[in-house]
Amino acid sequence: MTESYTPPKVWTWDQENGGQFASTNRPIAGPTHDKELPVGKHPFQLYSQGTPNGVKATVLFEELLAAGHAAEYDAWLIRIGNGDQFGSDFVEINPNSKIPALMDRSGETPVRVFESVAIMLHLSEKFGNAFQGAPEHRAELLSWLFWQMGSAPFLGGGFGHFYNYAPEKYEYPINRYAMESKRQLDVLNRHLAERDWMVGGEYTLADMAIWPWYGQLVLGRLYNAAEFLDVESYAHVMDWARRIDARPAVQRGRMVNRTGGDLSSQLHERHAAEDFENRTQDKLENA
Repeated sequence: MTESYTPPKVWTWDQENGGQFASTNRPIAGPTHDKELPVGKHPFQLYSQGTPNGVKATVLFEELLAAGHAAEYDAWLIRIGNGDQFGSDFVEINPNSKIPALMDRSGETPVRVFESVAIMLHLSEKFGNAFQGAPEHRAELLSWLFWQMGSAPFLGGGFGHFYNYAPEKYEYPINRYAMESKRQLDVLNRHLAERDWMVGGEYTLADMAIWPWYGQLVLGRLYNAAEFLDVESYAHVMDWARRIDARPAVQRGRMVNRTGGDLSSQLHERHAAEDFENRTQDKLENA
């Protein structure tokens, strides 16, 4: 770092100093515009984008369907770069204006659910505590779910932001968050050295919640940082990540609401199982 920064006595918002997120980041909550959200025919209406937090929900939906549960859903794309999350209807579902957000219309009264792990637990409980493992492992499951909720912001909003998105690169924050990201990977690597899955010897919500961040990081899909963080040195995390990545439901879940990468892997909206074959972006743009 070449310059020293002295904070003012009272911070004020400089909208011109926000980098690529200047148009969407702001220090106040609430909607910026009126926008009605679409509603499909299925019991569950998901409003999201294919970021790691969004992938948690779509992977679980696809795993529930693969396991035979009646978890049909409509997934609608919320383009966070365009500020869709600040539309009036979306803010009614999630006052924090973050994806994913869910409307559960399976009962007499629609229920809103926001925060990714809250959505996962809600859906799991709707279907007999699916993918929670044995009851005696519930405390361990909850511990890892909340570990992920507390840790991933250091990876995404910390390391990912300063290493990949910030308008300028500064040594101190990159070093600070790279150290923390590697510490978290070491936590996972030590844990997975003695077991195949995060909790109780079986694939659970904990794996589905942690993988979109840490699994995709070591697979080279986040922040172009695999070499920088020496992810190959976390061999047990790598093995775990590859096994989850090979699951067909995970592959489908990654496609839903995805806006980057190969067009054949982008399913902007999902309304039926057939959409994975018929409505990916490559087919829509070539129709």
